[in-house]
Amino acid sequence: MSTIHDLRSYLEALEQNGQLARVPRPANLYHEVANIGATVERTGGPAPLFEQIYYDPSSDGPTDDTPRAFPGWRLFSSAVANQERVALALGCDKSQVTAAMARALEPASAIPPAFTEHATWKRHVITNPDEIDVRALPIPKHAVGDGGRFITGGVIVSKHPETGVGNLGYNRMEILGPRTLGMNINQWRDAQRAHAAAEAKGQPLGVAVAIGLDPALMIAAGCKYEGDENNIAGAIRGRPVEVTRGVTVDVDTIPAHAELVLEGHVLPGARREEGPLAEFHGYYGEPWRSPVFEVTAICHREQPIYQTIVPGWNEHIYIGNVLPREPLLMRFVSHASRNVQAVHIPPYTNGFLVIVQLAKKANMGEPRNVALAAFAAHPNFRVCVVVESDVNIYDPSDVMWALTTRVDWGHDVFTVPGAQGHEMDPANDSKGIGTKIGIDATFDKGRRPYGQRVNYPMVDLTKHFSKAQP
Repeated sequence: MSTIHDLRSYLEALEQNGQLARVPRPANLYHEVANIGATVERTGGPAPLFEQIYYDPSSDGPTDDTPRAFPGWRLFSSAVANQERVALALGCDKSQVTAAMARALEPASAIPPAFTEHATWKRHVITNPDEIDVRALPIPKHAVGDGGRFITGGVIVSKHPETGVGNLGYNRMEILGPRTLGMNINQWRDAQRAHAAAEAKGQPLGVAVAIGLDPALMIAAGCKYEGDENNIAGAIRGRPVEVTRGVTVDVDTIPAHAELVLEGHVLPGARREEGPLAEFHGYYGEPWRSPVFEVTAICHREQPIYQTIVPGWNEHIYIGNVLPREPLLMRFVSHASRNVQAVHIPPYTNGFLVIVQLAKKANMGEPRNVALAAFAAHPNFRVCVVVESDVNIYDPSDVMWALTTRVDWGHDVFTVPGAQGHEMDPANDSKGIGTKIGIDATFDKGRRPYGQRVNYPMVDLTKHFSKAQP
């Protein structure tokens, strides 16, 4: 059973497995921490824990924004930004991530949360409106084109005012004032339905924003689920996660071991412009007139760690596109062929490309059927590459090798024009209509005999090389 129960125990697990890098020198929340986080995510480096942070926009020239120091705070990013860290978070092997997520998403696996009156984040509580100022929190300005400082790694905790069903999810939140944040709520999210139900009665919706969490909760919050996503986190951990009641809001499923919790209300009838922000598709999302969140409490534990997600980069894609959808993809393609061995949605393709590993038999049409099944699994999937079992689907260079040595572009590629995709896919029209592409990158297509692939086993170089002497 996993011993991870909060962010700090996860950091210990990362450090023990060489997946944590402590950054001792002061780092600027104005672009620098995000630039470092994005770099380590794309290069496969360990997750950075910034031990000294400050905010100074004057690095780009004169500004009206105020430089700030954050004594006692640390910042962490890239919690589940690669397959190694995802496996650590789920308590499984890298090859078992999709299966582990599939089990956690099964309704029969649900483990409801356990209520407690005690919470680490209730150690320091500010409720006086004159003392509340979210600008004093270490919220970064991530990318150059972002419209401001955004909370990106906060899990939104709410419950439907009529059904009472709890919900965990993500909504970008931009600082608009000392007590005010713009809260982008997509129309299809459960939080939007809860807000709409409250707004229809002219009532505010109580919400908590939990920051700095057990990655099981971070992963669960990215899933579309009929019920409280705390159940998914419980299934991942094999035990109930502890939750507690808010100090100023009627929400009783707030993670008890969060580093920081903002409480407040989404106001009825109020809309303000927020954005743009770097989005999952790799471009800047447009500004929106979004609901307004008014803060009623700032609560945090001793020596708190602020956690962020670098928007539009690996962790953003893993949580929103990879982990919730790989089990769905596996179910569809396995129905098309019993020979499917594994699937992957690479974060470097923003959730639009999928790779299917197939132990192909004599049926030469099998890869096409599998690709068509992949397209039926989710509208986002626009490109499907089918490879054989000797290709490492988690290694981009290996997939590229299969594409360049096993694909006859005149015979092994097919298109599905006029298909429904995601409205935000830059390659599609404004309604999401575009062309999907299937690629058969399997080996033997009956065209010519060929030899086996060259393969050298990996060795432990420390046993063969001594450290060079100065």
